Amino acid sequence: MSELSCRKALDNILSYAPAKTLQEIQQELGLNNILRLSANENTMGPSPLALKAIEEGLKGVYLYPDGQCTELRKKLAYTYNFNENQLIFGNGSFELINLVAEGFINPGDESIIPIPTFGWYKVVTLAMDGIPVEIPLKNHAIDLNEVKNKINSKTKIIWLCNPNNPTGTIFGREALINFLDSIPKNILVVLDEAYYEFVTHEDYPQTASLVDKYNNIIVLRTFSKVYGLAALRIGYGIANENLIGELNKIRLPINVNGLAQVAAIASLEDENFRESCVINNNIGKEFFYKEFDEIGLEYIPTETNFVMVNVEEDSTEISNKILQKGIAVRAGIEYNMPTWLRITIGKPKENKLLIEELKVALKYFERVI
Repeated sequence: MSELSCRKALDNILSYAPAKTLQEIQQELGLNNILRLSANENTMGPSPLALKAIEEGLKGVYLYPDGQCTELRKKLAYTYNFNENQLIFGNGSFELINLVAEGFINPGDESIIPIPTFGWYKVVTLAMDGIPVEIPLKNHAIDLNEVKNKINSKTKIIWLCNPNNPTGTIFGREALINFLDSIPKNILVVLDEAYYEFVTHEDYPQTASLVDKYNNIIVLRTFSKVYGLAALRIGYGIANENLIGELNKIRLPINVNGLAQVAAIASLEDENFRESCVINNNIGKEFFYKEFDEIGLEYIPTETNFVMVNVEEDSTEISNKILQKGIAVRAGIEYNMPTWLRITIGKPKENKLLIEELKVALKYFERVI
């Protein structure tokens, strides 16, 4: 008698290994609190208006939420001057990445993925029996010319994280336009802009204005980062109406919960809070740059709410040493950057505490400071 078996494509995918919860870490180390600077969350939290909206929204939790996100759609379109019909909402941008793969990758299709980058692009490609084509970054940044050189008749999707996670680097508007003008129009280009609101570089492309001209792009954004709504899981995509219509065919009918919708609307209304988060992030960047320069550590200037720094030691050991003091940061081994740490930019007191413990850890490993 034959045994139950799943699709063969899943044989090539490792099970997702979630990070330990804060509670698990606290129990293991005997600590009361953990400062998590490892997941690129906004440690300033959500807008007070969003918290109030959530409290009010609790009264209606017995009702099904609006499957079309009508009010949020209107608010987002008004805030950023989008066309309402060019928007799709998801249970975080994770779901939207899944939808793109499900909608466009056939068995044997190739998807181009610069590396290191956000790991879920490879997972969804493999899940659809696609073939990941990985291209190393150049000077920690995506080189669009190298991406173009890898295109062939099997290329179906190009995944571009801009700013890139984990390096925090960007490519500019002119480079993107030249790239889009030079590639076949039957290739879908996914522009993942999870950190869009943190970017300060004047050359950063305003991609939402390009969806009318380029029918083969989709822009992904999230409320998890600057808006501090990571736990509520809500993201959105911007693309031409036909592409959105195709993805809506396979989107779950009610995929975004009601609390997420009202919190996102309130977050968009609180411009002052959003700006304060960006200002805090910019101050934090400059603080880290100054401290790394003084210590003598190489780092990658960032356009995100995190920064990569080369500690010139096994970063897993360094991160474990820091964790014992109650601060979680991300070791770079999973990005094939074994001596690098990815550190979320927090509030001033949090950043200062991290630097203090980093110096202690470096001294422990006999790194001269």
